[in-house]
Amino acid sequence: MEQQDQGRRSFLKSTSVAAAGAFATGKVLGANDRVNVAYVGMGRMGRGNLEVSQKHAEVRVAAVCDVYQPHLEMSAAMARRFGHREVKEVKDYRDILADKSIDAVCISTPDHWHAWQTVEACKAGKDVYVEKPISVTIDEGQKMVQAARKYNRVVQAGTMQRSGIHFQQASEIVRSGKLGKVGTVKTWNCGVAKPQGIGNPADGAPPAGLDWDLWLGPAPKRPYNANRFGVDPKAFSHFRWFWDYAGGMMTDWGVHVLDIALMAFDNPMPEYCCATGGKFYLTDNRDTPDTLLVSYRFPQGFVATYENRHTSSICQFDKSYGTVFYGTEGTLHVDRGGYMIVPEKGSSLLEAKVNRSNDSNYDHWRNFLDCMRTRQRPISDIEVCHKSTATCLLANVSYRSGMRVDWDSANATTVQPEARKFLSREERDPWKIVV
Repeated sequence: MEQQDQGRRSFLKSTSVAAAGAFATGKVLGANDRVNVAYVGMGRMGRGNLEVSQKHAEVRVAAVCDVYQPHLEMSAAMARRFGHREVKEVKDYRDILADKSIDAVCISTPDHWHAWQTVEACKAGKDVYVEKPISVTIDEGQKMVQAARKYNRVVQAGTMQRSGIHFQQASEIVRSGKLGKVGTVKTWNCGVAKPQGIGNPADGAPPAGLDWDLWLGPAPKRPYNANRFGVDPKAFSHFRWFWDYAGGMMTDWGVHVLDIALMAFDNPMPEYCCATGGKFYLTDNRDTPDTLLVSYRFPQGFVATYENRHTSSICQFDKSYGTVFYGTEGTLHVDRGGYMIVPEKGSSLLEAKVNRSNDSNYDHWRNFLDCMRTRQRPISDIEVCHKSTATCLLANVSYRSGMRVDWDSANATTVQPEARKFLSREERDPWKIVV
């Protein structure tokens, strides 16, 4: 592939050493300008982002990009239905980087691509909307923040719950002290799965229309496996259950529920965490655990937990997921449907139940587009989501290393040297991340 892409390789080399300058500043958008967006990774999440963004009149679908031809064709047809007759169909993301007419990229690729694609977009002078979790290692997330700052880019992460009005209200209630002293926060995802899970398909040939090597990109070279690719018309892709590409439920959903805990306490990093669990129930070929219990201690004087299980659907408040703040005056549960307050006995706090009042996906894109014009940092700025993602990744570091992991905030690393091998990974050429 490299031999056929001399021009792209030269572009990649030049952007790897680009300094902040004319090429890296991007076009200044006026109040009435159309925003040319390229959508990269056109599975369910990518098509969902394309659809949501089309509720904003200034967004023009300039290009769709995917290494899997059926997804590319499906998303191009979708863009045309929205009136974008001249949408470009692109297989190789480097062609998006080289297109100076594109103002922003929406990255909905598998997690292992997020860091390289975000960094290179920043270097190419493009703003970025990147899905969560932002990275598969803490080192990658740090480089994404560095790139956003160095090249003065607006980078919004896809933790859209932060744009939910009721999530903002719940966080403000915690900050206001109305719940009293909050010493414990609990987050979880629970449910019952079939023991065969996603099954055990044998390695084989990739389907027609898929460039498997390009799909792997920076990840280790592996034979094609249907579960590693993971496209399933009835579910979000199964790649997220393999360490090469993602971090399991801890990063896939944990980043949402823990992000709200961090939001309420002004985005801290934990002092330490301890994770235990295993693959106790599912018999499929996934790498990541089906049972996980994580405990954190934060310097603000509270502890937090995350729990995931596939063997029981009975959870607090009869909710399959959520974030709960336990205070001396009352308890607050919040999820995408709304929030509820349960007062402590004898408390003057009033019981309350508040339903969702806005479309957080719509408003998250609105915030991103507005920040592209004002150059302010968005509500889920890359640095904010890096902390939420890193909090989840620390749990996976603890789980995989088998030790409690202490976080050294001053040096942005773990206190335990033995755990540091899980903080980064070796990327395959030519996908080295260079800020």
